[in-house]
Amino acid sequence: MRKRIKAAFDPKKFLAKVGEGKAILNYLKNQIVFSQGEVADAVFYIQQGNIKLIVVSEQGKEAVVAILGPGHFFGEGCLNGHPLRIATARTADECVITRLEKATMIATVHKEPEFSELFMSYLLTRNSRIEEDLIDQLFNSSEKRLARLLLLLANFGKEGRPEPIVGKFSQETLAEMIGTTRSRVSNFMNKFRDLGFISYNGTIEVHSSLLSVLLNDKPQLRRDETIDAE
Repeated sequence: MRKRIKAAFDPKKFLAKVGEGKAILNYLKNQIVFSQGEVADAVFYIQQGNIKLIVVSEQGKEAVVAILGPGHFFGEGCLNGHPLRIATARTADECVITRLEKATMIATVHKEPEFSELFMSYLLTRNSRIEEDLIDQLFNSSEKRLARLLLLLANFGKEGRPEPIVGKFSQETLAEMIGTTRSRVSNFMNKFRDLGFISYNGTIEVHSSLLSVLLNDKPQLRRDETIDAE
């Protein structure tokens, strides 16, 4: 008898198909995927579109803490013992999202090494991004934080050049992300456009030259450090 060869497991194909404990969901813009305080019982994977993670304080103040795009997981806190959602996930535009029940997610991570590798790679990248965001928030100017955010939204570095930013992000949302006011974001966006760093007319297209905003600050930081050392 011939031994049947098991087909190679493809994580992306697995995530793109409906199955036991797994559903493909379509969302319109500004729809809520889950709300802060709800029971955390599933992990989600973005196939298409962008998701905003929003936290609301006890005083009712709302802040956007992350914007996630295709290829990102979210809601993974349920795997780490979080019984309730610590943030609200809302669509920034039309989205196609895979929902994996907690039990299905855990079983697939244990059973399929390729899927486990994909998920672990995402977690490590996300953890590194959180550390970089914290450093950015603590030490960089709001202008530099905005430049970095725009480059990240345009996926700068993945294919060697920025892509047009998919979806419309208001100046209020950008201001919340970098911890400043909408008026300052407006001033910076106009400045970036005047300098040719971005094309901005309702939608945003980022050019590689925007990177100079980040790089030009470094010599000044080194001079300051030298002065402090003296």
